[in-house]
Amino acid sequence: MLKEVNNRLNYPPFKPYLLQRIELAKPDWIPATVLFDEVVENGYQGGIAQLRRFVCQFKPSIVPEVVVRFETQPGQQMQIDFTSIRRGKKSLKAFVATLGYSRASYVKFFDNERAESWQQGLREAFDYFGGVPQEVLCDNAKSLIIERDAYAEGDHKLHVEMLQMSKDYGFKLKACKPYRAKTKGKVERFNHYLKNSFIVPLNTDLRAHNLELDIEIANAKVGPWLQRVAHQRIHGTTLEKPADRLAKEVKSLLPLPARVCQSIPQTNTLNIPIVPPLESVSLQHSISVYEALLGGEHVIA
Repeated sequence: MLKEVNNRLNYPPFKPYLLQRIELAKPDWIPATVLFDEVVENGYQGGIAQLRRFVCQFKPSIVPEVVVRFETQPGQQMQIDFTSIRRGKKSLKAFVATLGYSRASYVKFFDNERAESWQQGLREAFDYFGGVPQEVLCDNAKSLIIERDAYAEGDHKLHVEMLQMSKDYGFKLKACKPYRAKTKGKVERFNHYLKNSFIVPLNTDLRAHNLELDIEIANAKVGPWLQRVAHQRIHGTTLEKPADRLAKEVKSLLPLPARVCQSIPQTNTLNIPIVPPLESVSLQHSISVYEALLGGEHVIA
């Protein structure tokens, strides 16, 4: 069977392409679903099962963790997190906000996790979804929580600007118990998906041009990816598309504050799936490289 799959993938030359993608991605791994979409665009007519059987022989074995999941009602909860994409002098971090019911997510890339970055990420996430959940679940980052249980159990002393923001928008900020980060498992799971299905393939493309992923390219590419890929996939837990569940969840979100609504263009309100505005990309490389990577969808500044 494996020999048959190898033969089918070798003509047209999909086997060399897949092997190159796998090699360029190391030590990371590109999911079979992403590789399948790529070869289909180039004429592959076989099934994903055949492709999966071929690539799995090159994938390192990983023992999965057992995770208990808790479901929430539409509009009840949003989970937020910062996940590190790259450490060091050219730090790259992703702010991720995932709605608990729909699993729809918003992503914004930064080079830091300062309080203002958390706040900017949250504001943009609320704008992106067109509303506010009842509660926002976070970890115990000092940029958010100054002191746990300062006033009573579960009543924490918040960063002053975050406290004001929670009042302005009408949500309650809840923090996971220390060393219980998996309490916000929905956003943690999306972090893993983001890295494997967005970051790794994009990094692989950039390496082919001897380029390095930066904030500008990441932010320019992530909006269309959320709309066309992440929110259109069948989620492994809900067995539905996040975009379909989001259409229901937005009806249960709290309205944005009036002063915020006045500053947001009314076009695309509750237009699901929603995409952030196009980003301007700083011209650090040749225009031809950006056109190849971004598909001509973004503004070159």
